[in-house]
Amino acid sequence: MSKDPGSSHSVAGVGPEEAERRVREQRVRVLDVRTPEEYRDLGHIPGAILLPVDLIAAAPATLPLEGKPLLVCCEHGVRSAAAARFLIAAGFEGVLNLSGGLSRWRGPREFSSGDPCHPAGPSSWLVKNARLLPAGGNALDVACGAGRNALLLAAAGFRVRAVDRDERKIQSLDRTARKLGLPLSAEVLDLESATTDLGDSVYDLVLVTRYLHRPLFPALIRALRRGGLLLYETFTEEHGRRGGPPTCPDFLLETGELRRLAAPLEVLREREGEFDGGMVAGIAARRR
Repeated sequence: MSKDPGSSHSVAGVGPEEAERRVREQRVRVLDVRTPEEYRDLGHIPGAILLPVDLIAAAPATLPLEGKPLLVCCEHGVRSAAAARFLIAAGFEGVLNLSGGLSRWRGPREFSSGDPCHPAGPSSWLVKNARLLPAGGNALDVACGAGRNALLLAAAGFRVRAVDRDERKIQSLDRTARKLGLPLSAEVLDLESATTDLGDSVYDLVLVTRYLHRPLFPALIRALRRGGLLLYETFTEEHGRRGGPPTCPDFLLETGELRRLAAPLEVLREREGEFDGGMVAGIAARRR
């Protein structure tokens, strides 16, 4: 993240013995903010959610504010303290930091892989294409939902416009962005209206994940500036054949269809297969 919106919030620390007792008594949710490699190779607290500190901005959109307090941990307690401050600023209550980190943990460990992009994190297609992203600028998150990707982009320094037809989710995202002081504008918008206009040559980045409305593509392409990047990923027909949701062909891509829909953009990367728990196709394409 480019800044720490929660830097002024104090964090309550808890020692390893007390932390182990709370975990054993199932009084906390454990959030591990190390890298996937550390999580796998050094072991983790059983049941811990993996969300690396670089992706922590997605948490307010993916982790419920209600419920058991979060126990945040890393290897030595430094990254987790920064993550805990961010979570407190976002409205989470009772957040605890594992003092000294997992280097002092003597309780049980698991040695299994963790996925930082599902279900608590942002889209893996966004994360895997981070090197293609422009260095800031204007970004549009289309059908943003609760805002897991929009929050991450805003924390990284983009000026984000996030649009969705779900008024409740947009209101929640707007509150979160205001609490954190992030450059994010959340807007209720019917993306399937015949009059929908996303602007002309406005955005350096347009992001769409898990949403398909084929008539919207000309507006998406028009909204990009020259040199701007479209990151798009959504479900394929194979996902529907496996039971979805969704299962309606209107919301499922045919093989190779995404490249055709994105024409005349220059395709930089694409993938198709099982990612983030679904059968999807993704494309990264630039406006020339």
